[in-house]
Amino acid sequence: MSTQLPTLVAGLVDDAAVFPPGSAPLPDAVHAHRRHRTAWYADLVGPLLLPASTITTGDLSPLVNPAENFAIGLIGDTGVDRLPFALSFLPPLGVTARQIEVAVARRGEDSQPGLTELVKLAERLDDVPVYAEIPLTFGLMGALDTLAEARAAGVPVAAKFRTGGLAAELFPTPAELAAVICACRDRELPFKLTAGLHHAVRHVDPETGFAHHGFGNVLAATLAAADGANVAAVAELLTVRDERPLVQAVAGRHDSARPLWVGFGSCSIVEPLTDLIRLGLVNGGFKA
Repeated sequence: MSTQLPTLVAGLVDDAAVFPPGSAPLPDAVHAHRRHRTAWYADLVGPLLLPASTITTGDLSPLVNPAENFAIGLIGDTGVDRLPFALSFLPPLGVTARQIEVAVARRGEDSQPGLTELVKLAERLDDVPVYAEIPLTFGLMGALDTLAEARAAGVPVAAKFRTGGLAAELFPTPAELAAVICACRDRELPFKLTAGLHHAVRHVDPETGFAHHGFGNVLAATLAAADGANVAAVAELLTVRDERPLVQAVAGRHDSARPLWVGFGSCSIVEPLTDLIRLGLVNGGFKA
């Protein structure tokens, strides 16, 4: 029995173990990430996501061996202007930033100044993908235009959107998320998502009452968008709470590269892996 995962889900889930709600201690997260990277499902897992503030405190140094070339995704929690400082800590540790992600504005703020600064930084990096987290508020489409123009000029930038959090307004509606997916499609702009994607199928959290997007819904919706579906059809797939149409939507696509959607961060790797096995998208013949 082959342990190879379908190309469709390769690198789908970044390891966000240190972030809420999991909030794993850094030593535990590093140890668990090494285990994920050698497990049968390793192709599913992206880099360990670490905040810039963790890098600059020196907490990572005793946990990594310079010879192992440990790869991370750097999250710019200290802001765009402090990213070069955090990046300067990585080479002596033998740590590589496989990607960089940073919010360029808060909700209600103009994204353009932060985007301008981030694009200038990305131009100076050695082809490291940089994801600009853009608020789903006024000015969104202009921000996507800016990213698309920079990307067309050869700058390795793309978009990132928040799909959940501790407040209801951080969860975009299916119509809002569908519009964003189609806008990225129209601009040939890859995107990442963060927060709220705890399970494959759309559901309501019994404790908060928040309706969470399902990553299986997003996958089906993105495939439909890439095939030319309009916003209404994409939104309909995002509202589905039955796994059967989602499985049908990806049928025959398992060996194809995933279009547009780069992936998402999850504080648990086992939860999305379990759902992918249940949906038949990943072979469940091996134990995590």
